[in-house]
Amino acid sequence: MEFLKIENLCKVYGKGENQVTALDHVSLEIEKGGFTAIIGSSGSGKSTLLHSIGGVDVPTSGKIYLEGQDIYAENSEKLAIFRRRQVGLIYQFHNLIPTLNVEENITLPILMDKRKVNQERLNDLLDLLGLQKRKTHLPNQLSGGQQQRVAIGRALMNAPAVMLADEPTGSLDSRNGQEIIKLLKESNQKYGQTLILVTHDENIALQADRIITIADGQVVRDERQVAR
Repeated sequence: MEFLKIENLCKVYGKGENQVTALDHVSLEIEKGGFTAIIGSSGSGKSTLLHSIGGVDVPTSGKIYLEGQDIYAENSEKLAIFRRRQVGLIYQFHNLIPTLNVEENITLPILMDKRKVNQERLNDLLDLLGLQKRKTHLPNQLSGGQQQRVAIGRALMNAPAVMLADEPTGSLDSRNGQEIIKLLKESNQKYGQTLILVTHDENIALQADRIITIADGQVVRDERQVAR
């Protein structure tokens, strides 16, 4: 059984003359534990594809199966639970709660799910992210790179099956961007979580195991990287 299977995925916005096809019969299979980069020009459909995989942007037609489960066959309540428990989403902008400190922002998905925080995992993540000494700081007391680390910690806290990163370095300088990619790769390798990352940066894409190129809502290239 494939870990992630996408079948004839279509996403259409608008109607009539204003209709835009963001995804045009996309079919893909992605293996468990890999690092896949999705590249393409602005408006190519790459972010729409990522958000559809994450249960955020409901497709017009087609199927997405995660470990055999048709994620859009569920009602809205079960889909929300799926997003919280199975998917870790990281965006270009951090979307942290300004009144919560680092530790509270990272554990928010667990608390929203009314589950007990795994303190061992929390401490492990704080160490991995280099935030142990910043855990009581509020977002406005952190640099942009540190805020993105908190966002990564929040996405990882639930031990999701798949990590989805949409231009995670887009708002950072080169040095902080490189550190964020290094952290995502470390979490991919340490926890065995499948990482799918959308980027405009060819240098970042070249670090992935696989590069998928999207143009006009279709997969136009699918390349496996030689292990380095």
